Amino acid sequence: MSPIAIGIHGGCGTPDRALLPEHDWTQTRAHLADALRSAWDVLAGGGSALDAVESAVAVLEDSPHFNAGHGAALTEAGDHELDASIMDGATTEAGAICAVRRIRNPIRAARAVMERSDCLLIAGDAADRFARQAGLAIVDNGYFTTERRRQALASLKARARRGTIAAASEAERHGTVGAVALDSRGNLAAGTSTGGFNNKPPGRVGDTPIIGAGTYARNGVCAVSCTGQGEIFIRHAVAHDVWARMRYAGETLKQATDAQVFDVLSAYKIGAGLVAVDAAGRVVAPFNTLGMARGWIGPDGAMHVATHKEVERVSVLERA
Repeated sequence: MSPIAIGIHGGCGTPDRALLPEHDWTQTRAHLADALRSAWDVLAGGGSALDAVESAVAVLEDSPHFNAGHGAALTEAGDHELDASIMDGATTEAGAICAVRRIRNPIRAARAVMERSDCLLIAGDAADRFARQAGLAIVDNGYFTTERRRQALASLKARARRGTIAAASEAERHGTVGAVALDSRGNLAAGTSTGGFNNKPPGRVGDTPIIGAGTYARNGVCAVSCTGQGEIFIRHAVAHDVWARMRYAGETLKQATDAQVFDVLSAYKIGAGLVAVDAAGRVVAPFNTLGMARGWIGPDGAMHVATHKEVERVSVLERA
């Protein structure tokens, strides 16, 4: 039986455990587990890596605990602009949307761009119109807002007035969600979704919708979804470089991802993380911050979730 695997992340901007009530952490881990189960059900039933990735990311987009979809970051204007991308490792086809304001699940729109248009990336109002015409769920922009994001925006604006913006924590600034999967036919896929960073200028686009920067998948090697300061990820084509290190330099998945997170990206003094899976179903989720919401199910069916250093083994799931 061919291996299957799923890995997810909820962004490297995880705050100190003491800053949120334990109920919030419990619910965050529960929503990670929900995303993993939704993807595993797809894979265990013989479904595609693309379907599994889309399913997992959509669950995270619907949760208020992550910076994507409902719970997305606010721009400096106090509203939301969201980005997402998805890539099929079997064909290297991909789709992406950026700076959208009305699409409930941006990951579904990214896939629709890949499968129902001649484009790879559609931006702004045009992407919102495309999603509506494709029959996807459309919501008011205020749907994405949560009290936690309002507080984060107020905190950053106050820091800006005091001239202490550089001291802002990763939790105040950034956040992303993503998923990678390997299906029973050996196909890989990756997807990423974000609200960007808190207090970002309207129109700013980071690495999430840029194929090769925030998202990359190619059969036989790996699938990658990234989180962190997108401008640096774009400059270093981080997701693609993980693939290139493995393909051309013969590095293992762990070697390639550790080199990016702990060497290349850490040199810029930025928070960074990613989740990746290789062709054998090995999943890694390195990060250089206080924490990173994450989870995975390997070929053995064991589900693990975490928000900080400690990892919880939740259960063992069966294949159909």
